[in-house]
Amino acid sequence: MCNDEHGEHSISRRGLFVTGAAAALTLSSVSFAEAAAEESTTKVVRGTLPPGSPDFVYLPVEIPRGVAEIRVSYAYEKPAVPAGTQGNALDIGIFDERGTELGGKGFRGWSGGARSEFFIRGDDATPGYVPGPIRAGTWHIALGPYTVAPQGLPYTITLTLTYGPQAPAPRPVYPPERAKGRGRAWYRGDCHLHSWYSDGRRTPAEIAALARAAGLDFINSSEHNTHAAHAHWAEAAGDDLLVLLGEEVTTRNGHGVALGTDPGTFVDWRYRVRDNRFGHYAREIRRAGGLVVPAHPHATCIGCNWKFGFGEADAVEVWNGPYTPDDEVSLAAWDNTLVASARSGKRWTPAMGSSDAHRDPDPVGTPQTVVLADDLTREAILDGIRAGRSYVAESAAVSLSFSASGPRGQHAGIGERLRVDADDPVTVRLEVTGAPGRTARIVTDQGVLHTATLPAEGTGTVEWHTTAAYAAYVRAEVRHAPVVPVPGLPGPLSAFTNPVFLGHAS
Repeated sequence: MCNDEHGEHSISRRGLFVTGAAAALTLSSVSFAEAAAEESTTKVVRGTLPPGSPDFVYLPVEIPRGVAEIRVSYAYEKPAVPAGTQGNALDIGIFDERGTELGGKGFRGWSGGARSEFFIRGDDATPGYVPGPIRAGTWHIALGPYTVAPQGLPYTITLTLTYGPQAPAPRPVYPPERAKGRGRAWYRGDCHLHSWYSDGRRTPAEIAALARAAGLDFINSSEHNTHAAHAHWAEAAGDDLLVLLGEEVTTRNGHGVALGTDPGTFVDWRYRVRDNRFGHYAREIRRAGGLVVPAHPHATCIGCNWKFGFGEADAVEVWNGPYTPDDEVSLAAWDNTLVASARSGKRWTPAMGSSDAHRDPDPVGTPQTVVLADDLTREAILDGIRAGRSYVAESAAVSLSFSASGPRGQHAGIGERLRVDADDPVTVRLEVTGAPGRTARIVTDQGVLHTATLPAEGTGTVEWHTTAAYAAYVRAEVRHAPVVPVPGLPGPLSAFTNPVFLGHAS
């Protein structure tokens, strides 16, 4: 099916197989001759993917000895489609001779639909891809037909091998796991960001500069389906900025941020809910020292909203980028989960917020998660997020202090439990700075039970009195005025806290 110039591939249902994860298809292989006098050899492969194609299509490429560089480019047709019908979108990546096994060691890079070409050689690679040895054996170009038009998806792949001695692979240098902190304090961070190592347009240095300008103390590298950026953050970090490493695990049934994993950790994404694999990879993230954070769980883009449930989540990204209606839905859905844990004292899922910034003019640090941590270290920041000792603010200009106190000197802050009897009087106190004229709201398991307008200068204190019998938990919100005045519809968030639980757990 492939000669020296080009090959034609068509899908046969007999070629379809299930890898234990999402359905996949392997095409006929492309072979290259052993290294010859010429410096490079190019082959072109063409084919068409029909509607209903499997999630992943693999093109095997036989790589001979003596190859110094692999270069791949691709293109596909985008025919017009009727209104309401999805057009063609095709992602791409590559696995080396170690294979395409789910969770295996063969992964060498992924650019999704962000690039039309990439290269890999010993000492360098296109952003999103991992440099290193080009070993002889069967490599696989991985195609991901994200959406397929009714007419099908015709594609062309151009493969170029360059022969010669291999350059040595660079030794990866990772950012330190500690920055110069202030001891136990509130630290501001943005844990969902994209650079040019996936579909972003900014360099790590540019992101770091924007993070510092936004008043952040820490950030997290979270490229789509690749860990290739990990070795490129060391120079951007510093005593004033802690850089955590992770990945945005972008499946067809939702996206999740692997937050603060060990350097070099790759998390596979090639599965759906029906494959029953997410729990395994959630545990892999935790074994690598990281947290599992479902991202934008109610986003409306195809494949973006979260369908894996929250049983394996360490936190959930309730607010993603500039505040939109899907964030309001995420906030309400998250609040509903608090009720189940309020009386039982069982595990609850803290909320976070991140910018998901990709390119100008996306602001870094809007919103940001503000974490009470023992120091500015990877371990301490992750501990604070996991415990829910955090609130979310639209910028570094907004600061909150939120607590509840009982009649016998009991006191609890954000993410904690105030242990009082059911009828004991409880004082809830919210202090706000940087929110001129906005509305403060006290929210319980019954809903919003107290509102107050903050002073024009932006600094104010709100107190409310309740009991554990009346409120199973309390949390605070600070809101802008509604953009479109609709009765009962609140304005966009300026900040919100994780809860303080009241009473003795059952």
